[in-house]
This record gives sequence, C-alpha cells and structure tokens, in this order.
Amino acid sequence: MEKVTLGRTGITVNRNGFGALPIQRVTGEDATTILRKAYAQGIRFFDSARWYSDSEEKLGNALSDVRKDIYIATKTGSTTVEDFWKDLETSLNNLKIDYIDIYQFHNPSFCPKPGDGTGLYEAMLEAKAQGKIHFIGLTNHRLPVAIEACESGLYDTIQFPFSYLADQKDIDLVNKCKENNIGFICMKALSGGLINRSDAAYAYLAQFDNVLPIWGIQKESELDEFISYQTKAPELTQEIQDLIAHDRKELAGDFCRGCGYCMPCPKGIQINQCARMSLMLRRAPAASWLNDHWQAEMKKIEECLNCGKCKQHCPYHLNTPKLLKKNYEDYKTFLK
Repeated sequence: MEKVTLGRTGITVNRNGFGALPIQRVTGEDATTILRKAYAQGIRFFDSARWYSDSEEKLGNALSDVRKDIYIATKTGSTTVEDFWKDLETSLNNLKIDYIDIYQFHNPSFCPKPGDGTGLYEAMLEAKAQGKIHFIGLTNHRLPVAIEACESGLYDTIQFPFSYLADQKDIDLVNKCKENNIGFICMKALSGGLINRSDAAYAYLAQFDNVLPIWGIQKESELDEFISYQTKAPELTQEIQDLIAHDRKELAGDFCRGCGYCMPCPKGIQINQCARMSLMLRRAPAASWLNDHWQAEMKKIEECLNCGKCKQHCPYHLNTPKLLKKNYEDYKTFLK
C-alpha cells in the first residue's frame, strides 16, 4: 500500500483519499455503507465541506466512532469572522467530533493573511489555539492564489485541481509545495469526469510522492476500483502513456472542468455539464446524454441572457456563454 505524507502536518495515509462531495447525492444508508467499507479497506483521509449540503453529517454518522483512526478535512467558504465561527461549530457538530485535522478556506478569491483586514486568518489561528483545528489549509481553482498561499508560508496544506491534463505551471506548484514542505491535496484527478480511466489517473499521480488524491466517490463500484489499486497499483505503462498523450491532445485548450463555480444560472442552465457536452458525448456512452432530460437541459441555452455572471465566476477564465452556444450547436448535430 503506497503512502503519502502531507508535508509538515506529518499526516501519512495511503494514496486513496476519500472526496466526500458526491455522497451528498446518495441516501444516508448508502453513504454509511460506502464510508464504512472505505474505512475497513484502509482509507484514512476524508475530505468534506460546509458547502456540500449533508456530506459532513453523513461522515459523522458513519465514522465518528473511529475518529481516533482517521483524518478529517473540511472547509469553510465564509467571508466574515462571524460566519467563520458559525461554520466551524456547525462542522464540528455535523461531524460529531471535537477537532478538525485540516480546516481549509474554500476557494477564496484571495489568499487570506494576517492583517489583511478580514480577520479570517486570525480566526484560523484562534481556532488552532483553542484546539478545534490542528492544521490550516486553503483550496483553490485559481493558480495565482494557490501560488501565493504556497509562497506565504502560512498554510500547512493546499488543495488544487491536478491530473494528467495539468500543464507545467500546475506541476511547478506541486513541486513548490514539496520544496516548502506543504501538503498537496489533489482534487479533480479525473478532471470532472473527462478522464475515464482511473488506472491512468492513478498511475500518473503516483509519480509525485507528495500528492494525495481525493477521489470523489458516489458508488460502491467506484470505491472498489480504487481499493483494488492498494494491492496492485497501476503502472505507467507505454499503453497508459499513449492514452495520456491522446487525451492531452484531444482536451487541449479551453474546456469546462465542471467545477460549478459559475452556477446558479438565472435561467437554470446546468452550465457545468452543458458547457462540456461535446466532450462528454465523445468520452462516454452518448445515449445517456441524448435522452429527453438532457435535450431539455441543452435547449435552455437558447434562453441564455448573456449576462456574463458565469464568465465572471469561472476560475479558468473561460468565455462560458460562447462555450455553451458552441456545445449546443454540436449537440444538435448528434440529435440529427
């Protein structure tokens, strides 16, 4: 079983971290089954957030009795000190614990620092002094913010999207975190579903001994895939290298990662799926995207207001309205 240490935190776990965003979409009973199985099979790192509806509650219900054996990371998207403390207390109650191993700022538009006027970093320090959190982390989709956090020396961990579709700047961030002894938590290792070979994703990331992927798991079958890699880790074979080269070529340029920060749309458009429909049609069974439900969802693009709100909130600086229209025109060719 391959292990990863999250920098100066000293937290050492196997290379399978559990991303608990998707369990908000399943029943409490199913979530408990999945989480208990993950624990029984050696997974010890679990990542959630206040923004993930009932994800924290499901974690608490399933794993609070084995608290001493696991590490829990969660996040606050608060922008005021008052809301920071509310979020922290809510998370502790939901998770049924008295401390959080890594408490993270959730995708802030800036890098919180002491003296910046928000009081947010000072609140983190106070929460640590009270023993309610052990380490301070930051998550982001904006490379400049992540780099600033890494260079500041203020953060024990950084969570950032990283996969074999990453460019050199992203790889440089991973290496910089290693140099600065900062834990690197990898989200979106499957690039929001565009990467459809988990073995290739795992093998690529295994090259970086400081990277802990947190796999977003919703089904027991998905969990079983990653558990199998703990006894027989995928290797970066020539076949996988060729696959990666193919995917990098096909997915080069501007494409939607499905992060969802562009939503909600005032016209109800499911932007994080519709803006990458062309890719999903070609990288997954097309029939599941051509049913009546998705035809109706794609048709909503005709009602786009061009208000630009989605474009303003995109951490990848995509021209989202243009991308939606391009995907819709392509979608109609499949319907024909």
